[in-house]
Amino acid sequence: MNGYNFTERVRKVLAMAREESANLRHEYVGTEHILLGLIDEGQGVGATVLQNLGVDLDDLKYQIETTVKRGHPGTRVGPDLPYTSRAKKVLELSMSQARDLDHRYVGTEHLLLGLIAERKGIAAQVLEHSGVTLDTAVAETIRILGTPIDRPAAKTGDVEFVPERELFGKRKRSGEQIEPPTPILAELIHAAKTIATEYFSSNATIVHAMIALLRRGEGFAIAILDRLGCDRNKALHSLEALARNAEPSAAPEESAEFGEDLAEFRREMYQPWKMSLGTLDLLLFALGKAPAVSSIFAEQGIKSGRVLEECRRFSG
Repeated sequence: MNGYNFTERVRKVLAMAREESANLRHEYVGTEHILLGLIDEGQGVGATVLQNLGVDLDDLKYQIETTVKRGHPGTRVGPDLPYTSRAKKVLELSMSQARDLDHRYVGTEHLLLGLIAERKGIAAQVLEHSGVTLDTAVAETIRILGTPIDRPAAKTGDVEFVPERELFGKRKRSGEQIEPPTPILAELIHAAKTIATEYFSSNATIVHAMIALLRRGEGFAIAILDRLGCDRNKALHSLEALARNAEPSAAPEESAEFGEDLAEFRREMYQPWKMSLGTLDLLLFALGKAPAVSSIFAEQGIKSGRVLEECRRFSG
C-alpha cells in the first residue's frame, strides 16, 4: 500500500462493503458499496464527518439503495468479489488524501475523501446530492483531527506534525528525537495566558487552557466530547464562572505566567520518552489533575475512563 497502513476500521468497512454487495446480489464491489459499508460501520471519523456536515446516514443509505439496481434473484455471489475500476481508484485516492493531510495511515476519513474525490461514481454523486463537497469534508476532517502543517527542516532531522487521531496509543522508542505537540495544543497553551489576563490572574492554569479548548472547538478532544454528548456551552460557562470567581491576582496590564499545574503539563509536552501530545492529553490531564475541572465534566457523566473508552472505539 505504498507505505500506508489501512486501519482496522477501514478493513471492517471494506468487509461490510462486500456484504452490502452480496445483499444487493451484485458480482462486484463498487463505490456505492464502500459508502454503504462506511455508513453501516457508523463509528469512524468518516461517518462523524458526514454527521457533522448535517448528513442523515439513514437517508444517505436510502438514496444509494434506491439509486442502484438489485441483481437477479438467482445470481450467485462469492466471498471474494472484485473491486470495480472506480472502487480501486477510490482506494488510491484515499492514500493520496492521507498523504495530502500528512497522515501516515489510511482511516475512514480518508476513505470518505477518496469517495468524494473520485467524482464520477455512484457514491460521489450521492454525496454531492447531499451537499457534501471535498472542501467541506477536508475542512471538517481537519477540525476533528487537528491542523496539518508543513514539515520544517531542523538540525536534528525533519520534524513532522502527527495528527491527533494517529497519536492515540503511539509511543516513542528510546533514542528518538522529541516530537513537538500538535499545533492546536501549542496554540491553546499560549492562549491560556491571554485568557488568564482576561480574568486578572497572574497564573495561567489548566482552567484557562480548558476554556481555550472549548472556545476554539477544534481537535480530537472536542470530537470525543461531542460523541459523549457533552454540552460544551454549559461546560464552558461553568469554567468561565470558575475563572471569574477566583480571587484576582494581577493588574489588567500585567501578563500571566504559567501556573503550577499548566507548567507541569508543559513539561510533559516535551519529554523525549513521551508521544507527541494533543488536545486529548490536555483533556485527560485536566480530568485527572484538576478536581474543579473534573467535577464540571462529571456533572455530565464525563470522566477519564469514559473518554479513554470512547477514544478507543473512535480510533478503532
